[in-house]
Amino acid sequence: MNKRDVHNHKYNEKVVPEAMKNHTSKKHGQTAKKIVAIASSTGGPKALMEVLPYLPANLDAPILVVQHMPAGFTDSLAKRIDSVSALKVHEVVDGVIPEKGNVYIAKGGLHMEVRHKNRADRICLFDGCTREGVKPCANYMFESLADSKYQEILCVVLTGMGADGTEGIERLKSSKRVHVITQSKETCAVYGMPRAVDMAELTDESVPLDKVAEAIIKNVGVMKDGC
Repeated sequence: MNKRDVHNHKYNEKVVPEAMKNHTSKKHGQTAKKIVAIASSTGGPKALMEVLPYLPANLDAPILVVQHMPAGFTDSLAKRIDSVSALKVHEVVDGVIPEKGNVYIAKGGLHMEVRHKNRADRICLFDGCTREGVKPCANYMFESLADSKYQEILCVVLTGMGADGTEGIERLKSSKRVHVITQSKETCAVYGMPRAVDMAELTDESVPLDKVAEAIIKNVGVMKDGC
């Protein structure tokens, strides 16, 4: 049993009940193209370690993550989370097509968005001015999904200072089927970004950090065997 298998047994068996293992999303059918987009900042690396390792390898959507970090730090973050996760966790490479079973963390010091290019939705990196005082900025990620082919989008806003994510989610909700999860105030290191989303009345459910993974699985579902 390798390290990933050990972790999968230790964590995912603990938080994913038997009934959930064969769960498929019934809320909007099983054929919708889905994606999960997560934003985090202050306290985010620790929070991500409490979420991503608790998700199963057969989650029915790829995951994008914007964690506010400078250049040179996101690669080690991705490797650290990958070492204890059933999902494959990467610092994103420009132009990659998101695939289920994978987590793509924005490269520190660059913005990340999804663009429909060459008949596929691809993750693209670009330089530019800071937005909300940060780079990468989650607003760009959320806004870009409005022009993607994804039909169901799950936005998750974790602990962090400021209001990054609110504007992007508001614009995204005007054109796509979106469900928004925020981390509850009492479990945030800094209740800034989730608070901004809550105050804008964009939140569909606010949950403690230790329930975020479960909420993601509930809303996205898992792939059936052979899918």
